[in-house]
Amino acid sequence: MQGVIFALGEFGIGYSSLTYLRRLSVNLIKIDQSLCNMLNDADDLSILRGGIALAKSIKCDVIAEGVDKIEHGTALIKFDCESTQGYGIARPMPASEVLERGCHWKPSVSWQTQIKKSKTARVLQIII
Repeated sequence: MQGVIFALGEFGIGYSSLTYLRRLSVNLIKIDQSLCNMLNDADDLSILRGGIALAKSIKCDVIAEGVDKIEHGTALIKFDCESTQGYGIARPMPASEVLERGCHWKPSVSWQTQIKKSKTARVLQIII
């Protein structure tokens, strides 16, 4: 379908089976926020890295949710995760504030440093 993008959400938990990657024409994999415990849990870190690598290998974009700390975003950039969302970027806000916030937001210095080192990384402020 032209103009329609399919995203597989909650990747890494629940009912998001790998079978969906084969059956559906998935363009985006959204990695569940539960895996953002990666800073404290080596198993979560391994699963997160594997999920990102899997998505890249089948040419899917990846977004990681639950980026609540600068350290989350910095680590994800190192793993070549292109898009993130979470409280570390922005808290929920009224629709009337979204455009203004998006125009003036700047990533943290540590993110900017990692982005410069990465050939593909870009940090997204807001996913609507």
